[in-house]
Amino acid sequence: MGQKKKWNEFSPAQKAGSIVAGIVQVTLLVAALVDIRRRPAEEIRGRKGLWAVFAFVNWIGPISYFLFGRKQAAGEITSESAA
Repeated sequence: MGQKKKWNEFSPAQKAGSIVAGIVQVTLLVAALVDIRRRPAEEIRGRKGLWAVFAFVNWIGPISYFLFGRKQAAGEITSESAA
């Protein structure tokens, strides 16, 4: 494994990519936490508190919540029901 690079050793493209990835990560986390907070417990698979904690697991937590943690609301359109 190579030696860790310091921030000032990154190219401008690497810096931009890191910043964009960080923004996306934080946005997913905040969106998941807001959704967990606002959504009634009956519309969430499992316990809200556990999903809130799991949302802090980088990338996997928020994406898992949006894919598996929310129950489909009546009348909600998904890719499966649209086909």
